[in-house]
Amino acid sequence: MDFPSKCFVSGLELWRWYCQTKADALREDISVAEVDLLLQEFTGLDRLTLRLESFKDWPNVSMSLSLVELDGLWRRRLEDRVPLQYLTGVTYWRNFSLEVGSGVLIPRPETECLIDLVVDATNAVSELGQGIWVDLGTGSGAIACGLAGVLTDASIYAVDCSLEALAIARQNAIRLGFAHRISFYEGSWWEPLEHLRGRVSGMVANPPYIPSGMISTLQVEVRKHEPRSALDGGVDGLDCIRFLIERAPLYLVSGGVWLVEMMDGQGEMVAEMLEDNGAYCRVEVFRDFEGVNRFAMAYLK
Repeated sequence: MDFPSKCFVSGLELWRWYCQTKADALREDISVAEVDLLLQEFTGLDRLTLRLESFKDWPNVSMSLSLVELDGLWRRRLEDRVPLQYLTGVTYWRNFSLEVGSGVLIPRPETECLIDLVVDATNAVSELGQGIWVDLGTGSGAIACGLAGVLTDASIYAVDCSLEALAIARQNAIRLGFAHRISFYEGSWWEPLEHLRGRVSGMVANPPYIPSGMISTLQVEVRKHEPRSALDGGVDGLDCIRFLIERAPLYLVSGGVWLVEMMDGQGEMVAEMLEDNGAYCRVEVFRDFEGVNRFAMAYLK
């Protein structure tokens, strides 16, 4: 977003806008915390200042956009239900600040657990942490950057079929200092990684897993604004996961990690598909921090 480098508004004027905006949020069933996040992003006011509302007595508050422009963003949140992260252009994930846009899925807090599972796996078998890891369907690059942050001796490869997503992912890698650690490839799943057959220590993916018929039941913020290609997993939601199960044995080393995120209720079926494939062992389903069966992990025999 291109806004003036600095604008000023009186504290009282901003406070009046703040009070009205919080009332709007309550009326429209939007978390009032989003108003605080919006102001923190464009004014630099911290949480304590916002909570005390002490800024209303300031003669001026410095902003990175005008109050009219700020209000325009808020109107889009209210009227078009555009996710806050797309309005600010940023989301916070693990210890990262990530650029996001409408061309990528907004990284969710529960997806952070994928990185913790990778850490556990590499702590148990240290050799895995020194090999090649791939993030298939990288989107914003969150998982790839998360892998680069914890696997300091590994080579990270990130793949996405969207050029728009790859541009955002590359930018995030540059901003976080991981550009030299992550190699980005355009293509579908394993397709651009033929040169890595039999060499991959670990595969991580947050693939589309929502059944096609359920897309229309999702929150309007999700179904209207986030890319359908990152959500729709086919009739049963398992098309992409099924493909990853079938193809990964061609690329993983013996003992290599297969790890994906999935939807609640899919764990038993994904575990069964992994077992039935015959190439995997130590199949396990893990819960996220809300107790939902969210992740499936297995190792190549």
